[in-house]
Amino acid sequence: MAEEVGLDLEELRKLQNIAKRPRVLNLISSEICNLEKLRESASVVSNVKPEVKPAAVPAPVKPVSPAVNYVTLGTFSWDQDSEKVKVYISLEGVDEDKVEAEFKQMSLDVKIHDVQGKNYRCAIPKLNEEIVPEKCKVLVKPKRIVITMFKSSRGNWMDIHYKEDKIKPSLEKEKDPMAGIMDLMKNMYEGGDEEMKKTIAKAWTDARSGKAGDSLKGL
Repeated sequence: MAEEVGLDLEELRKLQNIAKRPRVLNLISSEICNLEKLRESASVVSNVKPEVKPAAVPAPVKPVSPAVNYVTLGTFSWDQDSEKVKVYISLEGVDEDKVEAEFKQMSLDVKIHDVQGKNYRCAIPKLNEEIVPEKCKVLVKPKRIVITMFKSSRGNWMDIHYKEDKIKPSLEKEKDPMAGIMDLMKNMYEGGDEEMKKTIAKAWTDARSGKAGDSLKGL
């Protein structure tokens, strides 16, 4: 473009030299001025270097770690005193730096990595009672691992695993003394002779009507 503008200017200047009439000279001068401005702006544009944006660097892709497989350690021994519980796991060749332990108030999860090419795990998802996680610890010995858990409250555990209290239903039944009597009468009725069955049937009827005291004397 700059080359074309230069040729036009050269032609106009030749015409300017041979022109005689004032109006023609003014037109030629005006066009020369315009072309000179156009040439200057084209020169400035050509000298401006285009901004080079740095190439986008792709974010590093984190390698996906393969899932770790564990052998479950379901067999272990344990003992206790009033303040703590100890779990004993028989396992040789354990590196203490490769043992991960997670203690919560009601759970235990110990992972043991790279023991002769295998990974092991001992987990109790719900303990019998609450523990103090920050005080618990794992000790690695040559032939076994000792897990020490400190009890939240002193006392003896019936088991290391949590178990539902099966005494409660029977206690509920004991709140109603008549329920126990009715069960006894039912057993006697099923195992008794005809005379016993008649007596129990009468006592049962009287008991339901509120005369249990007199009816049960014959039993």
